[in-house]
Amino acid sequence: MYDDSQFNANINQNFNQDSGNESARRVQWYSVPPEHAEKLGLNTNGPKRSRKWVAGLVAGCMAVSFACGVGGAYLGNYLQDGGNSASSSQLVNGSSTTGATNTSTGTSTGSVEDVVSQVADSVVEIRTESVSYGSFMQQWVESGAGSGVIVTADGYIVTNNHVIEGANTIQVTLRNGESYTATLVGTDEETDVALLKIDATGLTPAVLGDSSTLRVGQTAIVIGNPLGSLGGTVTTGTVSALDREIELEGQTMNLLQTDAAVNPGNSGGGMFDLNGQLIGLIVAKSSGSNVEGLGFAIPVNDVRDVVEQLMNYGYVKGRIDLEMTLVDITSTQEALMYRVDRLGAYVLKVPDGSNAQSAGFQVGDCITAVGSTAVSSSSEITSALADYQVGDSVAFTVVRDGQTMTLNLTLAEHVPS
Repeated sequence: MYDDSQFNANINQNFNQDSGNESARRVQWYSVPPEHAEKLGLNTNGPKRSRKWVAGLVAGCMAVSFACGVGGAYLGNYLQDGGNSASSSQLVNGSSTTGATNTSTGTSTGSVEDVVSQVADSVVEIRTESVSYGSFMQQWVESGAGSGVIVTADGYIVTNNHVIEGANTIQVTLRNGESYTATLVGTDEETDVALLKIDATGLTPAVLGDSSTLRVGQTAIVIGNPLGSLGGTVTTGTVSALDREIELEGQTMNLLQTDAAVNPGNSGGGMFDLNGQLIGLIVAKSSGSNVEGLGFAIPVNDVRDVVEQLMNYGYVKGRIDLEMTLVDITSTQEALMYRVDRLGAYVLKVPDGSNAQSAGFQVGDCITAVGSTAVSSSSEITSALADYQVGDSVAFTVVRDGQTMTLNLTLAEHVPS
């Protein structure tokens, strides 16, 4: 399902405009009572002023009022946008961008050209190299490619975990052609999100939108690095569906669907709306001779939460770790190879000192239920654990040597090494 898996294997060959109603701004005139005039130094018995003098006075007051209004609006926007002392490592969240949204109607007014000129510098190319080993001490270097989105001005970049998984080196190329060696900050396999860091400043971060407000049919703009050599490619389409439940690499994910062209190398790239805001992170496409126009993206709200945790802790807190390795046996041939008499999810490895070992799990145990939920695969075990938290004690039903038993496992937190 991932759009880069086969590709990587073969590659060796703001300004917020004031929306106040100007007609509501009225100048109110007040007369000064005579008894207070002398105290204020005003001449109450002076000559009457001509109409020209009065007109000039009114014009002057209006000019001062206009200048104060413009100055106040500028100062307000400066304090709100550019004059704060926020760190450049903070994510940029926003509900409107330059000329993109009609604030009175909530509809998008920006063109695709406007959006691309605004956000193109936020999307980068990613190339990876990893070392693979074969029999007889053989080894070779495999290359991969994908895309990424800049999320802070000082060099934090979000991409997919599968784009950089297993990489020994990660190279990031900006739109202007500058290249940097990236450091891996952290990854989250569950959401397929990874966070990188390059030693650069003054970058153009994407403004993160709100994927909960998306509507089917609105415009989707995809920018990425298809085929690993066409960085900055723009394709357009619509948001075809929301909350598509798709299983990728054993993980069930709720994704946005789009008919904008998505190709190998687009993974980790951005999907933007007509406000110029990031609404999704491209993750996969469906391929096949009879399949066309099916691309998928991780909703930006999910990406935001993961990135903030990776930035702060290096991993996503609260993820459950079974502390044992499982294998799915799904065919008679596999059952014969492993010398078991039934299909299902089996324990392949139990580390010493782990909670799984303390609970009594052994290699060869077949897990048939988590709590009251019957399971037959590792993905079903993961889904069954969705209602539990780190520290909970969970009853696992296992079959060992033809005998059914219950093992109580205290769930540990997954902390990547």
